Amino acid sequence: MAIDVKAELNYYQVSPQKVRLVIDLVRGKMADEALTVLKFVNKKSAEPIGKLIASAMANGESNFGIPAEKLYIYKIFADEAPTRKWRRYGARGRFKPILRRSSHINVVLREKA
Repeated sequence: MAIDVKAELNYYQVSPQKVRLVIDLVRGKMADEALTVLKFVNKKSAEPIGKLIASAMANGESNFGIPAEKLYIYKIFADEAPTRKWRRYGARGRFKPILRRSSHINVVLREKA
């Protein structure tokens, strides 16, 4: 039976749509290879996703004794978190809503057989 090593980042202040663009680059890759890819991605969410994967790798090493070189990204996904709603008033008494979206990011690593 395979052991799942998990880590999650909650209430990250970037919309899930933007986070998924970065997540799709590393899905299914070896964890150390994914960290290398994320170093060269020019997106705001690349750094926190890299930290999240590194945290999951550390969890695997310290809690389960799995070497970091054998871990690969089994699942990684970004779900929608609560949206902060702000208001801006427009011309002729109109109301212009501003939606500040946030996301929950989860990563699951497994040992490569």
